[in-house]
Amino acid sequence: MTVLVDEPRWPAHGRLWAHLVSDDSLDELHAFARTHDVPARAFDLDHYDVPEDLVPRLIAAGAEHVDGKELVRRLIASGLRIPARDRR
Repeated sequence: MTVLVDEPRWPAHGRLWAHLVSDDSLDELHAFARTHDVPARAFDLDHYDVPEDLVPRLIAAGAEHVDGKELVRRLIASGLRIPARDRR
């Protein structure tokens, strides 16, 4: 069971954003997000979008910092990944 966060590389709303995922369960992901004040509106089917300034605090709280490819690989392996074709 691990919560993962990648590099903030995605620009939106004047900020850079990272992804927060679990490689085990959405329950684990939601609990971690709630505990660390990540708003529920940041959830996007299989991940949370988190702003760059929050990433160091999430890592300090136990999220494993990985690159984007590793995050996606582990999310797919967990069975929690929602493919792009199923997003809309």
